[in-house]
Amino acid sequence: MKDWNETSEFLKALGHPVRLQIVAGLMNQECFVDKMVKHLKLPQSTISQHLALLKSRGILQIRKEGVRTCYRVKDPRVAELMRILGR
Repeated sequence: MKDWNETSEFLKALGHPVRLQIVAGLMNQECFVDKMVKHLKLPQSTISQHLALLKSRGILQIRKEGVRTCYRVKDPRVAELMRILGR
């Protein structure tokens, strides 16, 4: 039987316009936070909060380069969901 709670948490994590923009931007490439700040025109702290939530749900994976953190989409369901959404 499918874990409906986990599925619900996955969808809730993606249920914000900024988080959808973040994962859409990370679909084909990894990215550092500073590039997201420049592109989304939002404060670094706001983007970091969204990234932390996506990471905690297992949607994103990080890679460290010194003090910088690079993000990429980890969960394969995201690609399918973005395809369904037409993004």
